[in-house]
Amino acid sequence: MDISHFRIHTMKDVAPLKFKEAKIIYQKTKNKKDFSQFLYYLRKNGYVKIKNMEGGKAIILEKKGFKKILSTKFKNFKLKDKKRKDGKCIMLIFDIPENRRILRDLLREVLYNLGYKMLQQSVWICVYEVEKETKFFLQQNDLDKYIKMFLIEEQKI
Repeated sequence: MDISHFRIHTMKDVAPLKFKEAKIIYQKTKNKKDFSQFLYYLRKNGYVKIKNMEGGKAIILEKKGFKKILSTKFKNFKLKDKKRKDGKCIMLIFDIPENRRILRDLLREVLYNLGYKMLQQSVWICVYEVEKETKFFLQQNDLDKYIKMFLIEEQKI
């Protein structure tokens, strides 16, 4: 599932997926019982909700579900052979307002999964080549205005 077009704002911003379409896609490889169990799991854990819509039912992705998808995407990110060859580090400093707490917490999880190490709650550093992935996440979630990103190198004294 390509999530690059999702942004967290309100549930009205999340386009509903028709229940029948999702069921057909899933049933190509799984049986009806597995689909029902999977859907039950998603609903029970607050990842989706089922809503009666004109013309049938729809599966609506909840904020918690979006967070799970995004964090899973970056959890599977492989750092092998991604270490910066120039010996420099990326430093990220952020100040995200309280009303965007969910995104602030998600940012920390994504940074960790990208290989960043926390120096302080809002200061993170990374020795890997992950600027592209970091900028993608920040821009997709409208966080770039709260972030300062630096390329730094250690100075020997």
